[in-house]
Amino acid sequence: MLGARSRNKPPGAPIGVDPSRTAVRLTRVTKRYGRGPDAAAALDDVSTSIAAGGFTAVMGPSGSGKSTFLHCAAGLDRPTSGTVQLGGQVLGELDEKRLTRFRRTRVGFVFQAFNLLPSLTVEQNITLPLRLAGAGTDHDSVHGVTAAVGLTGLLDRRPSQLSGGQQQRVAIARALITRPEVIFADEPTGALDPDTADGILTLLRRAVTDLHQTVVMVTHDPVAAQRTDQVLFLAEGRLVRRVESPSAAEVTSVMTELRRSR
Repeated sequence: MLGARSRNKPPGAPIGVDPSRTAVRLTRVTKRYGRGPDAAAALDDVSTSIAAGGFTAVMGPSGSGKSTFLHCAAGLDRPTSGTVQLGGQVLGELDEKRLTRFRRTRVGFVFQAFNLLPSLTVEQNITLPLRLAGAGTDHDSVHGVTAAVGLTGLLDRRPSQLSGGQQQRVAIARALITRPEVIFADEPTGALDPDTADGILTLLRRAVTDLHQTVVMVTHDPVAAQRTDQVLFLAEGRLVRRVESPSAAEVTSVMTELRRSR
């Protein structure tokens, strides 16, 4: 089982959320592609903060800037202007080598395509961030994480021997193994059937509730979004709305409104 850690929670705050500590802060972030008059702004002067210990969805119509938001917030891409702060570290202050090391140890990633190395076993894929960072492998932690995501007995298998849902569980375990500041998930259920997707969302929810991890998830699915604590809506590169304790119906309504206003 995922081990719980107790934390004080002010009245009305989602379980685990620590509003006194910011996990991610974007300040006037703009990201442009191209140069001159033909340059396109994927993000346009976006400012927001995400409290530690919460589950946040990022949504918007196609081309709204969702993936660019995630890439800039996670340090996978650098903004054209503005600042990104993750776990107290201003990412723009780090050169490429230090930024890579920071991502390995303090940021977790879960992608739609799983991104597992086919030649490695389940255990080797999970512990890859530790080995790349030159850190030792704590076998108790490995077995605790794999048990929590339902991979007990599968550590010696290769990705090709796993179902899609099992491969995504490996990716989640790999994201959890370093106990990062934030886990960024980009359409983590997009390639899965509804029942398997529900299991993956349950794991991400438990990572937040039981381990007090911070999860930021890009999704197009209102059903997935209703499992989160809040939804940030983007449109044409701008942050246009924030909805707390979302329902699928409310998310669908906002998305319909945004598509009609384009």
